Amino acid sequence: MKLCVLGGAGFRTPFVHQALLRDTGSPRVEELALFDTDPVRLDGMVRVLREMAAEFTDPPRLAPTTDLAEALRGSDFVFAAVRVGGLLGRCRDERVALDLGVLGQETTGPGGIAYALRTVPFMVHVAEQVRRYAPAAHVLNFTNPAGIVTEAMQAVLGDRVLGICDTPSGLVRRVADQLGLDHRRVRPDYVGLNHLGWLRGLRHDGVDVLPRLLTDDASLGALEEAAVFGAGWLRTLGAIPNEYLYYYYRHREALRSALAAEETRGEHLLSTQGAFWQALARTREGAAQLWRSTVNERNATYMAEARGGTAAEHPDRPELDPDQQGYAGVALGVMAAISRDERTTMILNVRNRGTIASLPEDAVVEVPAAVDADGVHPLTTDPPDLHQLGLMQQVKAVERHAIAAAVYGDRDEALRAFALHPLVDSVALAHDLLDGYVERIPEVAAVFRR
Repeated sequence: MKLCVLGGAGFRTPFVHQALLRDTGSPRVEELALFDTDPVRLDGMVRVLREMAAEFTDPPRLAPTTDLAEALRGSDFVFAAVRVGGLLGRCRDERVALDLGVLGQETTGPGGIAYALRTVPFMVHVAEQVRRYAPAAHVLNFTNPAGIVTEAMQAVLGDRVLGICDTPSGLVRRVADQLGLDHRRVRPDYVGLNHLGWLRGLRHDGVDVLPRLLTDDASLGALEEAAVFGAGWLRTLGAIPNEYLYYYYRHREALRSALAAEETRGEHLLSTQGAFWQALARTREGAAQLWRSTVNERNATYMAEARGGTAAEHPDRPELDPDQQGYAGVALGVMAAISRDERTTMILNVRNRGTIASLPEDAVVEVPAAVDADGVHPLTTDPPDLHQLGLMQQVKAVERHAIAAAVYGDRDEALRAFALHPLVDSVALAHDLLDGYVERIPEVAAVFRR
């Protein structure tokens, strides 16, 4: 099989490559096409991957290219993880909002809308190219904002596009671990949108074991979400929220922390990853270890504002750390289920199709889904409560306005997206946000010049 990775020079590519190297099933990926617009970084990432593959006897053949059509042609699966505007664009997503006293975050709030505006047009173009050069391929989208991008691409490719995110699967695994259970033998009751969901239950041998966790002080206290939200709030909810709900449930604290920080997350990554690429250019050996060191530093500071600045610890080989393999494992699981008919159930971003009755049929939602040779099938789920549904409906409306703005170059739709977001509390502020992003991010301005 052929797998095409869009954003092949991205820092997450080695996780996907490592999963492929350790896959012994049949059929397996024999060709890994790596597409990126930066040939220098692409060459550097190929060095990292080849060092990692040295201990394996039959690694997939690497095919790096800056030609999108060449990368896609004949692919069985396409893994999309691109960043339109690069890390500099992310820095501006964050700073435009913060300069106006609003939370700046990559996928949540105004920053996520700006990211969507400049990303959706390119990803719709990618979908059209997939339809032309790889018409039978399934697209596994990890490009953020994942729910918005997946929904926009589905307008071209339908259900052959699905969104993947490591956060829900990581949450399920960690809850199962705290309960001493095999995460592969539990069935999660999870509902939401991408970066906006709740684990409401976890069934093991037919019994919901989540209440057991919520009443166990030691086990609950050891869960990351207890540090993020507070154990008392988790008990009050009777559920475990996706970590990104921190920006809603503790909005004032998140904004205060962001405004006080010396640098944004994007600025930190721009500095550390820039140093990686500079160091890589100066050496011909040790590329894989250099990547590992940079990724460990990156992971230690992930969502530090939600964890009180506490650094996470990771092993010397992050590509083997279960905490970091989530989305690569999900991607490989989806490919195995479709290509080998190895039926599995995963939490994915899929077309609603009545799963959540109060959302549009074609809206992308994040729910457990069965995957097999016939594709992806969202499972029946209990309705969300009024609080969950209200937040989901409002954010879904924002997402749809953002898609319309990006596809049609419509400033009014963009203004609606900013003004209606729960984390933006003023129409006047929405005008300022839109003007600020157009002024400071060329890729956003280009959307409205078409």
